[in-house]
Amino acid sequence: MTLKKWFYLFWTTLLIGGGITLVMGLSLQIIQGEFQNFNGPMDGVLNVVQLILSGFTVSVYSQMGFFAYLTLNFIAIGLFKKTWPYIQVVLTVIALLDLMFLRMLLADNTSQRGGDAMNDILLGVAVLAVALIVGYFKVKATNRTAFIPTLFFMIAITTVETLSALNISGIATWYVYLPLAACNAYQVLMLNRILGTPKS
Repeated sequence: MTLKKWFYLFWTTLLIGGGITLVMGLSLQIIQGEFQNFNGPMDGVLNVVQLILSGFTVSVYSQMGFFAYLTLNFIAIGLFKKTWPYIQVVLTVIALLDLMFLRMLLADNTSQRGGDAMNDILLGVAVLAVALIVGYFKVKATNRTAFIPTLFFMIAITTVETLSALNISGIATWYVYLPLAACNAYQVLMLNRILGTPKS
């Protein structure tokens, strides 16, 4: 990975995060009628800037998670060798179950969880569906051995990155998850193209 390639990945991921967050934020504000509270065009401009900056923040957070995973993967392959894929499967299942059910079971009441059980289940299904789709395209672009690491990254790592919003509200969780998932999917699918790794 050269500096030029890293810059390309950084800026394109940044634009994806900012663009998706801007579209989502404006859509939510239109649905909720928040534009009626604006006191002129300057408020609208500041609102757009704020949405883009929050998208950039999510994007950078996503990139930190991606490079942390690449480092973890490199170390784990050296330590665990052939057992590392199985460890990833176990951790992926635990992360998905935690996202969908464990927080609900461990909470005393619904308000402590910051949302209802149905939202947790829907989020878990969405996380799994996105991971399977990304895994499918990653395998098509590289080889079958990329499927488990892609699932692990798209489920376990993305879930960890989304933790900060899980206990706020259902809308906040989706607001953080969707740009994160888009940035993570883009990075994992672009990595082999940027590095020029041939399909095997």
